Amino acid sequence: MGEVLSQSEIDSLLQALSTGELDVEEIKDKDEKHVKNYDFARPAKFSKEHLRTLEIVFENYGRLLTTNLPVYLRKAVQVEVMSSEAVTYQEFTNALSNPVLLSIVSVAPLPGTIIIEMAENIGYAIVDRMLGGVGNPLDKTREFSEIELLILERILYTCVNLLREPWSNVCEIHPKLDRIETNSQYAQIVSPTEMIALVTLNIKIGDVEGLMNICLPYLTLESVMDRLNAKFWYSNLQEKDETVYADTIESLISRVQIPIKAVLGNSSISVDDFINLQVGDIIRLDREVDSDLNVYVGNIKKFTALPGATGNNYAVRITSVIREEQ
Repeated sequence: MGEVLSQSEIDSLLQALSTGELDVEEIKDKDEKHVKNYDFARPAKFSKEHLRTLEIVFENYGRLLTTNLPVYLRKAVQVEVMSSEAVTYQEFTNALSNPVLLSIVSVAPLPGTIIIEMAENIGYAIVDRMLGGVGNPLDKTREFSEIELLILERILYTCVNLLREPWSNVCEIHPKLDRIETNSQYAQIVSPTEMIALVTLNIKIGDVEGLMNICLPYLTLESVMDRLNAKFWYSNLQEKDETVYADTIESLISRVQIPIKAVLGNSSISVDDFINLQVGDIIRLDREVDSDLNVYVGNIKKFTALPGATGNNYAVRITSVIREEQ
């Protein structure tokens, strides 16, 4: 029970208040607690700092996609992070189109699974590009065929494996593509009311542009939530050895197909002679039989060589390398 004031003490307080000697704010209860509204339907499990750190992680992931996807698609790819937000899983599934391209990914040792959702126009463009087309999406949306899903699985497998490096500063994960779903009803990885972090990437393949959404349930990230802050993330940045990047770039370049041609010589003839050419006719070239040939890599003269044969095939033997300074 609080202390009871006498009449004289009450009169003294009133006089002090009237003269301004005592401020009302000074005598307020400093232990007063303020009530804050809380929405139990949308619990605040992800702070702004958590979402910002996830953006940093997936900015790194976007750079890896930009570097690696052109190896398979042979076309320029641009990826950037658009937004990150905390929503319920039901809100995420309600916004999905039909058909949809969902990759169900396990991220051991973290519990549960995550979802990578790719826009269907990007999926059709990838299939068209992998089959030798220019990479255009379909004019009319339809379901993906089994063959198309098998083709997409190779690209999605690569996208999933690239998750390992961006997450290395938070925790070591071993991502694995469990399955691909085209119907959101078969991808209920958490309850509809469960909170998720939704990171949206914008992908541009040539002239085709679409979104990729990464759904990260709170139940999956709960054990590493304390690491999803900028201070922890930057303090655990590992210095990358430049030789690792050099080896990776060299490995990617070594698989690139380039045309090589050896020029026997040049000659100029009239159109009339060209029209009347017959089997057995001889065309005089501007080179002697024992002189070196020029060998071109692409359109750059890179070697000199002598003509010959190996088995039943024509061949050339490199005699010198033409350096840039030459």
